[in-house]
Amino acid sequence: MGLLSLAIWTPILFGVVLLALGRDDQARAVRWFALVGAVVSLLVTLPLYKHFDLATSAMQFVEKAPWIDRFNVSYHLGLDGISFWFVLLTAFINLVVVISAWEVITERVNQYMGAFMILSGLMIGVFCALDGILFYVFFEATLIPMYLIIGIWGGPNKIYAAFKFFLYTLLGSLLMLVALVYLYTKSGGSFDILTWHKLPLSLQAQTFLFFAFFAAFAVKVPMWPVHTWLPDVHVEAPTGGSAVLAAIMLKLGAYGFLRFSMPIAPDAAHEWAWFMIALSLIAVVYVGLVAMVQQDMKKLVAYSSVAHMGFVTLGFFIFNDLGVAGGIVQMIAHGFVSGAMFLCIGVLYDRVHSREIASYGGVVNTMPNFTAFALLFCMANCGLPATAGFVGEWMVILGAVKANFWLGVAAASALVFGAAYTLWMFKRVYLGPVANDHVRELTDINSREFLMLGMLAVAVLVMGLYPKPFTDVMNVSVADFLKHVAASKL
Repeated sequence: MGLLSLAIWTPILFGVVLLALGRDDQARAVRWFALVGAVVSLLVTLPLYKHFDLATSAMQFVEKAPWIDRFNVSYHLGLDGISFWFVLLTAFINLVVVISAWEVITERVNQYMGAFMILSGLMIGVFCALDGILFYVFFEATLIPMYLIIGIWGGPNKIYAAFKFFLYTLLGSLLMLVALVYLYTKSGGSFDILTWHKLPLSLQAQTFLFFAFFAAFAVKVPMWPVHTWLPDVHVEAPTGGSAVLAAIMLKLGAYGFLRFSMPIAPDAAHEWAWFMIALSLIAVVYVGLVAMVQQDMKKLVAYSSVAHMGFVTLGFFIFNDLGVAGGIVQMIAHGFVSGAMFLCIGVLYDRVHSREIASYGGVVNTMPNFTAFALLFCMANCGLPATAGFVGEWMVILGAVKANFWLGVAAASALVFGAAYTLWMFKRVYLGPVANDHVRELTDINSREFLMLGMLAVAVLVMGLYPKPFTDVMNVSVADFLKHVAASKL
């Protein structure tokens, strides 16, 4: 078993054991077993960084074994500079989520922890898969644990939210399956994604494939106007579910553009780049304005996620090194920052059982340590220099200016909206005099919550102050990717 298989199957194995053996009367042992599983799952990904070769854009840690011989489907895994950091990010966020649920989840603890462990392994599988069917299986399988997490541990409208999440993302993926079968026939019976990258396809075929993949990936990102499922799901999902959804699951769609849409259909990608840029800018500007009027903290951060992911797709479709690398960096940074924002909302919700901004005010007076963390994460969400939130957005804006000055101006204006809605929320929730008895009775974060937020705070600051390790890994792969998508297949 190679390193990638270990990264995928270790959390899944721990999750299956939790589902099989855990009971509510063993909740303490279940929590410790889940924590051990999450720590081990993160540790097995660390050798990937040690052994990763920065000088090549070729796939590394490749594993290939026959799976369904009749249709030439193989268990084919590999990692390059584009997908590398998402494996480590997924394992890291999984550990944070297990810690976050330690005292909060009191019923069906083994099922909750098991669902997250299995989900973590499946998402890592998406980032590693080099076979079309294997990718599709992992991509769709992630829906199942997340559907259960929302439907069982969610809020009052959890069933509605779970169905909306499942149907939106499943329907989008059906067209992708048609595209995979089409590519299988065109390539002479191969599901190898890297082989598909080299297929000589007409512009008509490329356009069909581009929009078939768009249907699956745009919903997952989510791009405007197919983003409407996200706020409903975030509001109803438990805190851990929101954190993983924002930090990792949204990245599956953006990653799909880099692995499928653009390299398989480069001419169509260039042809329709204006369309993707327009949708991205609408997400960045319009959705930012929508976020300003939200009264529910989770809804506000959910719309903020749509706006930030608009930066990602904007970066990809301006087709230069700063834009694409900036989009990838923004995805990683958004994983840290949005996960932290949702976990902060969870800390308040666990104490007051309300996500309404109006229910708070003056939290800094009773929770000073927590407010310091919340301030850092809000500043990162605004794109403050020296935080993770700044690096990717700045690279995308520079890339946009390089492509077209006014495009850069439009992208930069979004930083103003981001600062406006984030700081306005912070002011109303945390600053000023104590607003009511609920806030007056609040207790500051305990050692578990301090550890959980501290881990994310370190990640946000390290990436903001020293992003070089993140960009070094992807530079060669991004250059090769751009060289590939610039070469016309016609």
